[in-house]
Amino acid sequence: MRVWIVFLLCLAGKAMAAPTEEAVAVDTVVEEEPIMEEEPIMEEEPIMEEEEVIVEEAKEIGANPVQVETGEEAFDEAIDIEEVATENPCLNHHCKKGKVCEVDDTNSPMCVCQDPTTCPAAVGEFEHVCGTDNKTYDSSCHFFATKCALEGTKKGHKLHLDYIGPCKFIAPCMETELKEFPLRMRDWLKNVLVTLYERDEDNNLLTEKQKLRVKKIYENEKRLQAGEHSLDLLALDFEKNYNMYIFPVHWQFGQLDQHPVDGYLTHTELSPLRAPLIPMEHCTTSFFDMCDADNDKYIALEEWAQCFGLKEQDVDKDLVI
Repeated sequence: MRVWIVFLLCLAGKAMAAPTEEAVAVDTVVEEEPIMEEEPIMEEEPIMEEEEVIVEEAKEIGANPVQVETGEEAFDEAIDIEEVATENPCLNHHCKKGKVCEVDDTNSPMCVCQDPTTCPAAVGEFEHVCGTDNKTYDSSCHFFATKCALEGTKKGHKLHLDYIGPCKFIAPCMETELKEFPLRMRDWLKNVLVTLYERDEDNNLLTEKQKLRVKKIYENEKRLQAGEHSLDLLALDFEKNYNMYIFPVHWQFGQLDQHPVDGYLTHTELSPLRAPLIPMEHCTTSFFDMCDADNDKYIALEEWAQCFGLKEQDVDKDLVI
């Protein structure tokens, strides 16, 4: 603010230079008259008033008052925004899906269930999701907000996101189909890793350790290329090139085991994989249910590996990078 005042004073000084000299000349003439011996009128001193007058006149003559006011307001506004941003305790407070952060009476952040009506409206049917209650929700936001409101109830405990898209009839999985599912799944996981390796130019998709392992698969001349293959060919390739499938199975487990990283997969952790698969692979749910061999609602790494046909001696926690 002082900088602006000095700037204005300088401008005003230049603009009012001529009048000031005349005023000095007049003062000099007055001082020569021998009338003022009683110390009467020394009115030139009120500097503060003169500064105020100069500032006022400067706004009219030497400066753009709009620019000055805008600059000050923008500066103050920027400070206000910055202060609000740093003081908001919810900024760095993470809430799980279905919850939003609010501040309590002590200015402490807390997570509360989101009102489903505050969720953005679905753009199209592709945003719809189907719950395990066989009900279609407008979006995942609406689903998780509804699930949150049911926390602590039996219905809420059983409610999970089943798959992406509106609810539809899912054909039952036959036993023969269930045996075929791991063949396609293993081949798909291997091809996903190879694709990530090919596209990972900026090292954002795979870590260096992962790239080294996938590189061996990628450069192997015996690798079965991606495409439509018969189940017999997939089974034969798994038998002959078994080692190529060990790391992809471990990698997928590590990708899912995130909340928390504890060596077990929950229904929620499986959702990113199973939700998009179910509409295309009707045996997905049955397959993951089968993987939970002890029916404890958790899939351990050993159970996961066994589900995909890996040998017990090849299960290695160090491969879950």
